[in-house]
Amino acid sequence: MADPQGFLKYRERELPKRRPVPVRILDNREVYTRRVEDSPALVRQATRCMDCGVPFCHNGCPLGNLIPEWNELTRREDFAGAIERLHATNNFPEWTGRLCPAPCETACVLGINQPAVTIKYIEQSIIDNAFDLGLVEPQIPDRLTNNTVAVIGSGPAGLAAAQQLTRAGHTVAVYEKDDRIGGLLTYGIPDFKMEKVQVDRRLEQMEAEGTRFRPSVDVGGSGENALSGKELLERYDAIVLAMGSTVPRELPVPGREFGGIHPAMDYLVQHNRVVAGRPVDDQIVATGKDVVIIGGGDTGSDCYGTALRQGATSVTQIDINPMPGEERPGDQPWPTYPKVYRVSTSHEEGGERVFGASTVEFLSDGSTGPGQVSHIRLVDVVRSHGHSEPIEGTERVIPAGLVLLALGFQGVPREGLVEQLGVEVDERGRIARDESYATSVPGVFVAGDAGRGQSLIVWAIAEGRAAAAAVDEFLRGETELPAPVAPSTVAVSA
Repeated sequence: MADPQGFLKYRERELPKRRPVPVRILDNREVYTRRVEDSPALVRQATRCMDCGVPFCHNGCPLGNLIPEWNELTRREDFAGAIERLHATNNFPEWTGRLCPAPCETACVLGINQPAVTIKYIEQSIIDNAFDLGLVEPQIPDRLTNNTVAVIGSGPAGLAAAQQLTRAGHTVAVYEKDDRIGGLLTYGIPDFKMEKVQVDRRLEQMEAEGTRFRPSVDVGGSGENALSGKELLERYDAIVLAMGSTVPRELPVPGREFGGIHPAMDYLVQHNRVVAGRPVDDQIVATGKDVVIIGGGDTGSDCYGTALRQGATSVTQIDINPMPGEERPGDQPWPTYPKVYRVSTSHEEGGERVFGASTVEFLSDGSTGPGQVSHIRLVDVVRSHGHSEPIEGTERVIPAGLVLLALGFQGVPREGLVEQLGVEVDERGRIARDESYATSVPGVFVAGDAGRGQSLIVWAIAEGRAAAAAVDEFLRGETELPAPVAPSTVAVSA
């Protein structure tokens, strides 16, 4: 049982220190430091957990993480027990501990009238300590089945599904179109948020367990290393589609045809490839440019920090939504995840954020090159029920030598693999599925953003685990794998 007075003894939230801004923008290493002397602070924060009779943090976590249990084990400094409880629901806590926005913390009961327990910090510390102590070992299945499974996409959903199915005894191959496994974990997330050792050492564990990785294979494509949907169906007993939601949302305003305007993910992937030592032709760079990022989400924040590290002259992030308040809005009560003003580590490093503004037009005066964007015309807007109304007299022009569109994604490409397999796609561009993650094609399942739509890493892992249970039951008639969540999309038509 938890210390019943812990939350009274320790009222302050303590988080790991960040490296100084002037130092960290000179490299791409993780912003947060990790030191041995942080251990007492970790124990103090775990002690603040009240071990609630009804732990609403469970409700806030799609994975159903056993948060009070591993908080108490951390308080006792029983890191072997803590990682066992953490791994019981989460295959990759080193990723969620760094990248998840922590809806568990906004659902923390202590957060009603005190700063919430630092759940995300504790989670990350448990897994980091576990790796340091050699507690993360391969879980090799006792016996193998005669079933084969192909997983398309090596992001968190695909890898979670692959690890679960491998441990169930199936022979699993993970296909990835890029030259490295990891999907957006490897080439989408900047190293200053998560260094790639966090991916590589988990992949080593999965390889030791028996998962087979097939990078540089264009599934559904037509190149030299392509593999068709027909070939997949012939080779494998089941297929899991986990290629994410990759069609970027566009901004159809006058001047979109000018050069220097790019989808955010194109920019991030190129930078991450360079950091990884991979060659990139005609790299999109922010050096010496006025950079404007359109979109107020996490992808925009990642572009923000990357542009500063590349030496941009200025960085401006535009959010069409009004600036949120510091406090939880009345219509978003505990334990919901509220829309409040948040400052990412990238926003601490410089630049400017503009709220309640919309892009009217891209302009080019030739100062940045023939046919290249040089400015953006903005207007302030009032948002109501998802619609924007311009405010008269607020138009202005700001410089923009590089524009990055971080507006989200609109589902999966319909050509290629989706077309070859014949799976149905819904009106939002997602692969349609039923309550068992099954698509309209027998033996083909879908997990993560490809079926859910653009979402959080914690949802991707949860859906990968649940889809693995559905595949295991499809192949063997029963399953002992946990299924933490049900799909959020409507059932496919018969």
